[in-house]
Amino acid sequence: MHGDFLRETLESNGIDCTGLISDPDFFTTLAFVALDENGDRSFSFARKPGADTQLKASDLPLDIIKDSKVFHVGSLSLTDEPARSATIAALEAAKQAGCVMSYDPNYRDSLWTSAEAASEQMRSLIKYMDLIKISAEECPLMTDETKPEAAAAKLLEQGASIVVVTLDADGAFVATKDGSRMVPSFRVEAVDTTGAGDSFWGGFLTAFVESGLSPKEVSISRAAQFVRFGNAVASLCVRNRGAIPAMPERKDVEEVLAVAADQA
Repeated sequence: MHGDFLRETLESNGIDCTGLISDPDFFTTLAFVALDENGDRSFSFARKPGADTQLKASDLPLDIIKDSKVFHVGSLSLTDEPARSATIAALEAAKQAGCVMSYDPNYRDSLWTSAEAASEQMRSLIKYMDLIKISAEECPLMTDETKPEAAAAKLLEQGASIVVVTLDADGAFVATKDGSRMVPSFRVEAVDTTGAGDSFWGGFLTAFVESGLSPKEVSISRAAQFVRFGNAVASLCVRNRGAIPAMPERKDVEEVLAVAADQA
């Protein structure tokens, strides 16, 4: 996708593109999503290489990074150089500036040379993180544990303040230093689960930021409230096709929460 067209598309949807960099020599990585009869998705990618893998440390908008309340990363920028080194440089800058550090590995096997290589690189970012969200599939990749409780405990031991393990339709398991809790999902008929994890974590981070708390100040009860908000966002996302068009508005999320409160 041409950089200018991408910028115009994003800005027309109200997205700030101040830090967006386009590269005339490489195309934007494309993701193709296939859905089964249950709305579950599988991915394939066009990335040989994609422009995202070509980001260099010298390209980083350090003023934007250092001014972030929450600095969030995934792991797909770790698959290739120079983007891998740029990611580490960005994390170092954000950490030094006192940003809250957030991580969703978002494992996609076809973009890695092997599961072992993915695991090594994905784990390399744990030491920076305050908030970590992983899926059940990612538990062994990140910790060698298969059970959410054990995986979360290991990540907390490595310095994270809050760990969330998403469990698809069952909801999410959340753990802090003072306890853990299973937070059930909002039961809906899923049409397309693309973007469910991203929308969930966006909702969680929204609730976290609005709380005004630091990661270490968040109790398990407050963390569960953040997860519930994220669950509400995700429940709306999966009801419609397409990750971006399905992202809900705030009023819709609040309505889901209000209805659930009335039924409790």
